[in-house]
Amino acid sequence: MKSNKSLIEAVSKVIEVNVLGDERGLLTVIEENITIPFEIKRIFYIYGTQNNVRRGFHGHYKTRQALITVAGSCKVHLDNLQRKEEVLLNSPHKVLILEPNDWHEMYDFSSDCVLLVLASHHYDPEDYIRDYKLFEEAYSSC
Repeated sequence: MKSNKSLIEAVSKVIEVNVLGDERGLLTVIEENITIPFEIKRIFYIYGTQNNVRRGFHGHYKTRQALITVAGSCKVHLDNLQRKEEVLLNSPHKVLILEPNDWHEMYDFSSDCVLLVLASHHYDPEDYIRDYKLFEEAYSSC
């Protein structure tokens, strides 16, 4: 499965979402195709991860994701073959819009980290690129 030019040109980025609140507490709203620039087909969360464990180690052909630390913090290493970047997720109003063309690894999880992931597609093992050499082949050709 080859990726198309529009996915290769997409750039992962951190966005800030509005925080509403008063003396009762805070509220953050996430809406598909408004706050998050895609339709949400799958939701999962990662928690109970030890600080010295790295997760991820893959890219995608089509799935876009939004990563949010609803508690705690973690770092995300991004590599789209043009740039390598480290993103610190440490606030529920900071959202990483992760494009398919970014090889990603999550690490430095705080003990209380809950990483919420909103995905544009249902789980499909064929959508995952788990071999970095195959990732390079898929995204360096366009």
